[in-house]
Amino acid sequence: MGVLLVKPVVSVVKCTDVYRSLREALELCGGFEGFRRHDKILIKPNLVTWDFDLPFPPFGVVTTSAVMFALVQILAEEGFRNITIGEASRPVPRTMGQAIYRTLGYEKLRENYGVELVDFNEEEFVPVDFGTFKLSVARRALEADKIVNVPVLKTHNQCKVSLGIKNFKGVLDRKSKMFCHNTETDLNYIFPHIVEKLPVALTIIDGIFTLEKGPGPTGKAHRKDLLIASRDPLACDVVGAAIMGYDASEVPSLKYFAERHGRSLDLADIEVRGEEVAKHSSYVDYDWEWTKDNTGPAGFEKRGITGLAVRKYDNTLCTGCSMLYNPMLVMLMSAFKGEPFPGIEVVTGKQQLAGPGFAKTVLFGQCACKLNKNNPHIRKAIPIPGCPPDLKRFEKAMREEGIACDYNDYVRYRHYIFERYRNREEFDLGLYLK
Repeated sequence: MGVLLVKPVVSVVKCTDVYRSLREALELCGGFEGFRRHDKILIKPNLVTWDFDLPFPPFGVVTTSAVMFALVQILAEEGFRNITIGEASRPVPRTMGQAIYRTLGYEKLRENYGVELVDFNEEEFVPVDFGTFKLSVARRALEADKIVNVPVLKTHNQCKVSLGIKNFKGVLDRKSKMFCHNTETDLNYIFPHIVEKLPVALTIIDGIFTLEKGPGPTGKAHRKDLLIASRDPLACDVVGAAIMGYDASEVPSLKYFAERHGRSLDLADIEVRGEEVAKHSSYVDYDWEWTKDNTGPAGFEKRGITGLAVRKYDNTLCTGCSMLYNPMLVMLMSAFKGEPFPGIEVVTGKQQLAGPGFAKTVLFGQCACKLNKNNPHIRKAIPIPGCPPDLKRFEKAMREEGIACDYNDYVRYRHYIFERYRNREEFDLGLYLK
């Protein structure tokens, strides 16, 4: 994947009718070039998680079923019969891949087109040597003849963007995903290696929605109505990043991948067909604003919350804990009644060390508990173990310390998040629930 003599082609299509727009995007980029009728084709969507207990707005978080259904129909019409959809969704508290497939209506794809629906978490992972480290990769992904990658056009609070290359973190087993968030090598310099070992033939970025402050449902979705497609995974991500307002050279994972392969990140070195990138480019913020002294989100300061220092998440925070990070913040806000907190510090992840001067230290998650087990700065520890920790346990432990966190406030917050999309025509759940 060194310097290219011929510019990689990326198509950008305004999505009006999903089926027709996807067909156009694939035709413009020569999407099926090199495909053979007997190929084992694996489609890898982004179905990172779902919530079956609380309202879950999927907009910009997971791949739309509309795009997946259109893609399978087109593949079938082109004569491809050996089609599998595979993903390793977050397996907490248990593996949920098949339940997500049922919720999104994927069983109709099995019934109508013979598509096999695979939860990688229920199957075999194979150790793969990446040189300086090893990761366990789903055998199904390694043994496919062609992989069609269908990520979402979204930001990521640890990586700036989460597009095609990042989407392949979803072919790893849980232990390998956790390794990606280690203290020795930054997350952004681990997951770009995965795509190098896989037979990736086509990337289709589902830009029906885009998500700011992603990658989870607490971000804010916007209707974008774009499809971006390419047989070149890096070029596709460069264009996707540009549409969200990011120069790829400022995205650590893309810069690293390009340097490894002697590739350019300049849009001028990509042949874009269809819509002009500049016409659709607008900045989508990825980060949550924190106070300058790292005592908590800017929103805490605006509310007058004092006596509490929540250290900002870093790249060692795994997906399990990161999905609970916002709930933890909401529950802390619920305990604020106008009076200062009694000198509390909250640390998370694999490298945050508790500092001196606090009456109580919350160790949120197994990694923080282990790292700070013998920390001499801690006067009184409030350990919240677990991988990931349990919010009800967090509530109980905080209440025992006289801090009235309320899980029900988080439930109300989740309803609020969902309600902001309700009755807005552009946020159509029918794009997901088939």
